Amino acid sequence: MSENKRLNNYDELPLVLDVADIQRIMGISRVTAYELVHTPGFPAFRSGRLIKVSKIAFFEWMAKGNGRVPENSN
Repeated sequence: MSENKRLNNYDELPLVLDVADIQRIMGISRVTAYELVHTPGFPAFRSGRLIKVSKIAFFEWMAKGNGRVPENSN
């Protein structure tokens, strides 16, 4: 997903998100986004060296609201 592309709605998101997408969706820093994807229970997976997240799994995780979000390190 383009760094400058505005996230207007769910349907415009790719099926597989990357850390930059998570960062923009949640409005968090890059460091915090990387901490989040390494949090136990977060639905991330690796594709080679890249960290990816299924769009569906990410929004299900957010809807549950029971994941632990790392302290803000900005």
